[in-house]
Amino acid sequence: MPDAVSNRRTFAIISHPDAGKTTLTEKLLLQGGAIHLAGEVKARGQARRARSDWMKIEQQRGISVTSSVMTFERDGITFNLLDTPGHEDFSEDTYRTLTAVDSAIMVLDAAAGIEPQTLKLFEVCRLRSVPIITLINKIDREGRDPFELLDEIADKLALDVSPMSWPVGMGGLFEGVFDFESGELRLPEGPAREFLGKIVKTTGAEDPVLADYLSADGVARVAEEGLLGREGYAPFDFEAYRNGDLTPVYFGSALKNFGVEEIIDAIARYAPPPRPQPAQDGEIGPERDEVTGFIFKVQANMDPNHRDRIAFMRMVSGTFKRGMKLTPSGLGKPIAVHSPIMFFAQDREIADTAEAGDIIGIPNHGTLRVGDSLSEKNEVRFTGLPNFAPEILRRVQLRDPTKTKQLRKALDDLSEEGVIQVFYPEIGAQWIIGVVGQLQLEVLIARLEAEYKVEAGLEASPFATARWITGSDAALADFEQFNRANLARDRDNDLVFMAKSPWDVNYQQEKNPELTFSATKER
Repeated sequence: MPDAVSNRRTFAIISHPDAGKTTLTEKLLLQGGAIHLAGEVKARGQARRARSDWMKIEQQRGISVTSSVMTFERDGITFNLLDTPGHEDFSEDTYRTLTAVDSAIMVLDAAAGIEPQTLKLFEVCRLRSVPIITLINKIDREGRDPFELLDEIADKLALDVSPMSWPVGMGGLFEGVFDFESGELRLPEGPAREFLGKIVKTTGAEDPVLADYLSADGVARVAEEGLLGREGYAPFDFEAYRNGDLTPVYFGSALKNFGVEEIIDAIARYAPPPRPQPAQDGEIGPERDEVTGFIFKVQANMDPNHRDRIAFMRMVSGTFKRGMKLTPSGLGKPIAVHSPIMFFAQDREIADTAEAGDIIGIPNHGTLRVGDSLSEKNEVRFTGLPNFAPEILRRVQLRDPTKTKQLRKALDDLSEEGVIQVFYPEIGAQWIIGVVGQLQLEVLIARLEAEYKVEAGLEASPFATARWITGSDAALADFEQFNRANLARDRDNDLVFMAKSPWDVNYQQEKNPELTFSATKER
């Protein structure tokens, strides 16, 4: 691969809510020189809010509910960081984002260990053999025993673990972090007990110089626990990490700057450059000359003043040049990309070129959708970006009937983004909204009001879940004839069975074996 491609690192951060993901994102950007002031997620004041969380509801709640893209450079390496929502209600957006990365950082809370959402996200990474670097965060607070945490990762994730650093105590007993590879001890300073750059170089875990900086207990911890941690677990194996079988583990505190530099160095040294991506006719590698890519996310109204719509494209191969014509698989005719955008959260600049691994934003007016493949010759179809059957179905109740047109436009926009799914019943006029999680409904109502000036409420739907139906024309026609009241069309005009309960789905599957009732749909 050319240097421009081999020096790309496209990665995501995955975690359970409140494990410290947004704080780590800020500190990585600070280390990478992309920002000059780190703000705390829930701190008050506009200047101090998390820079990667730009939507109004995110600022109010202190959580990430959309995926942001941030690009920065450090020591000749271009980092493309995709920040994902940690909240389980946004699992669809997170799943699609993870299809666009080559590696991931898994952030665990030292007190909580592996939590349900982390486990779900890890399983998504495992499906695609995405290599993972682990940060056990918040060691400046009271936490669980390091050995217990490492064993939990090994047992629950069926991964080899290789500790790369070791905490010298936790919480009130925290004295610093010892780096196994370099033999460096990083020490806290000042009233906030932060890492401000004070490093003690040693010849190893038994160097007598440690006694000058640590308590007797601290020296014993480095010598005994450190040795056991290093010898009791697998040594770091580059190939095993790249194959997704081993995770290097760092201990740190993103808030106090411990472990941040080590993580960014690990991504630069160990994480893979752009990897081949799955397509209908086999994998497409980054060395291919033709420009290809796929849309994994669409975001409307990032700039509310201009009603813009940005499609996020993961570059898979070739060198993109501004003004180039690409053909989206969903459209079939070429579009000229005149104003491609590189991102830093809500800041953006026009990109003249982009390489495999880069994420570029393409402004458009509804022509590009999640799942579209783009290429110069329109011969490539990337796979693996599904829609999931909604777990919550609601009817939208418009407060002002004169705004029906605005509501239709808003729902179309938001379904293109993948925030919601919209189903149009075969009988009856009330559209049905489908989401995976409850918080998505709150985001829907908030965005309808803030961005489209539409006041709406939600009311119960007679249906509990939905399934896409496929089969022969004759079988579908028979099924439609007897079940029209339970049928709807999605925005692609595909037939959807609206079920009142999971039992209903099973009954219809048994009664109609020639039809397929699917909980996912790939574009």
